Amino acid sequence: MPLKIAIQADPIESFNIRGDSTFAIMLEAQRRGHSLFHYEVKTLALRGGSLFASGHDVKVRDEPGQHFSKGEMRTVDLDSLDVVHMRQDPPFDMGYITATHLLDHIHPKTLVVNDPTEVRNAPEKLFVLNYRQFMPETLITRDPIELAAFRRAHGDIILKPLYGNGGAGVFRLTETDQNFSSLLELFGQAFKEPFIAQKYLAEVRKGDKRIILVDGKVAGAINRVPAANESRSNMHVGGRPEHATLTKREHEICEAMGPDLKKRGLIFVGIDVIGDCLTEINVTSPTGIREVKRFGGEDIAALICDAVEGRR
Repeated sequence: MPLKIAIQADPIESFNIRGDSTFAIMLEAQRRGHSLFHYEVKTLALRGGSLFASGHDVKVRDEPGQHFSKGEMRTVDLDSLDVVHMRQDPPFDMGYITATHLLDHIHPKTLVVNDPTEVRNAPEKLFVLNYRQFMPETLITRDPIELAAFRRAHGDIILKPLYGNGGAGVFRLTETDQNFSSLLELFGQAFKEPFIAQKYLAEVRKGDKRIILVDGKVAGAINRVPAANESRSNMHVGGRPEHATLTKREHEICEAMGPDLKKRGLIFVGIDVIGDCLTEINVTSPTGIREVKRFGGEDIAALICDAVEGRR
């Protein structure tokens, strides 16, 4: 049966469809005969126990520059829909957290992907601590004395905001870097939360692997190789995607967390692995599925749609 599907996302006009996972999911859902309604999170309104959003019915096309058409603005009771894909980009801030609380009012009668309670309980750089046995040496604090001791112990570290995204605010700091104290001052002024420091993994020069799991099962992977003058591998800062297969260690990581992800209702998850180390678990708005398919891998949008349809 056709489903009524809403996409809670950034403006559809801003989609870079060549690499946009949300767009891939929309294309596949439309191909299956499901209807699509797109709205921005800022239009959410909870009134009298009902959650509404204002947006547009949309049709999508895999044509850069003319990838969508939309109907007139209308307001929809989200309880009347079958599925909501929560796909707005982070940062994972109070606005994002509030959106999960609002969506709790309709889930699971209206299936929200990913489960909003579990998204709220799984900030990406903290949730990964559930799997410490796979992680590099990590410190979470805003105490400059502890951070200085961590840098002395490891010599070469990565420092980043706890709730950052997309590689923003990620710094590599060696033991002799004279900007260390100034950077801590800057972070202290910019962020109220603790910071996260990790031992620098030289294996990142060979790539930062994004592994995608759907309903707790491995669906595909790409490797993201940083540019020559970068320690970040994110594609929007110059990282180069390439075909990737999983190692024995990576399968072990996925098998350890897969059942837990499925139990939590985290249908679409991306994990990041450098060398043998798990560095992040992405549950808010994972990306990479178009690149996986481009390199000859699974059609992950189809796997996501299968998982969603199996719950309706």
